[in-house]
Amino acid sequence: MTKNSQSGANNPAASPLHEEKATMRILIVSDIHGNFPALEAVAKQCGDVDLILNGGDTTVYAPFPNQTIDWLRTHRAVSILGNTDRHILTLLAGDTFTHPKKAEKRIMYGATAAELSKENGAWLKSQPLWRTIDLAAEDDGRHLPKIGLFHGSPVNPDGFLFADTPDSRFAELAGATDHDIIIVGHSHSPFHKHINGVHFINPGSVGRMFDGSPTASCAVLELSGEDIAVSHLRLDYKVEAVAAELTRLRYPAIYARMYRIGRKLN
Repeated sequence: MTKNSQSGANNPAASPLHEEKATMRILIVSDIHGNFPALEAVAKQCGDVDLILNGGDTTVYAPFPNQTIDWLRTHRAVSILGNTDRHILTLLAGDTFTHPKKAEKRIMYGATAAELSKENGAWLKSQPLWRTIDLAAEDDGRHLPKIGLFHGSPVNPDGFLFADTPDSRFAELAGATDHDIIIVGHSHSPFHKHINGVHFINPGSVGRMFDGSPTASCAVLELSGEDIAVSHLRLDYKVEAVAAELTRLRYPAIYARMYRIGRKLN
C-alpha cells in the first residue's frame, strides 16, 4: 500500500515531494483497537499512499491484535503508543495495573496480551510515545511541513482534544510546538482545524467509533507544494465478523453490542 516511506525511532523521514506540484498522499489512522476488518476496509478504499501514520491505541477490544500489527509492520506504518498499548506493555512485562477497574475491560486487556505474538509484542514495545515526521528530507528550497504525531495532545499523551474543544485551547497548543501539522487521536473525534498557522488533525477511530455509526473513520492528508488538504472518510466494514469472533471467544457480550451500534456503553 505504501509507495515509499522510512521510519526511525523518534524522527522518521518520509519521502519528499520530488516535483514542484507532485502530491504526497498520507493515510492517517488511529485507535484501531485490534479491529482488523475495519483496517482492511480502510486500506482497500484509500489505495496507494506514500506514508501511513498511526496515532496509537493499536490494540485492545477487537480480537485481531496480531493481524492488525502484522499489517502495520508489512506496510511500514509510522506508529506511536496509545494508552491501551501502554497497558498491554505493562502486562507483557509481567506487571499488573489498577486501571481500568471494570472487569470486562480487564478481560479484554488480558486476552490481547495473551494473544500477541512475540514478534508483535516486541514491535509494540519499540514504539515511542510521540514522533516528529520531517518531510523536508531534501533541501530543495521549498517549505515542507513538519508533522507531529501524538496520541492525546502535544503536551499530554492522555489528554483529549475533540471537534468541539475551544479554539483557544488549540491556539495555546499551536504556540507550544514548532510543528506545522499536529496529528492526534484518543478522543475518537474526527476534525481538522487550522489555527494560528498550525493544522490540527484527528482522523477519528478506525476500529471503535462512539457516535452511533458503526463505521471506520480515517483521514487522508494530501500535500501539493505548500497546499494542505484533508479528507475525512467513514467506511463500512464487516462489523458482524468482529461481533461473531467476540462471541466465539466468549468475550463479554457488551463488546459485540458496542461494535454493532457504534456506541461506548462502559
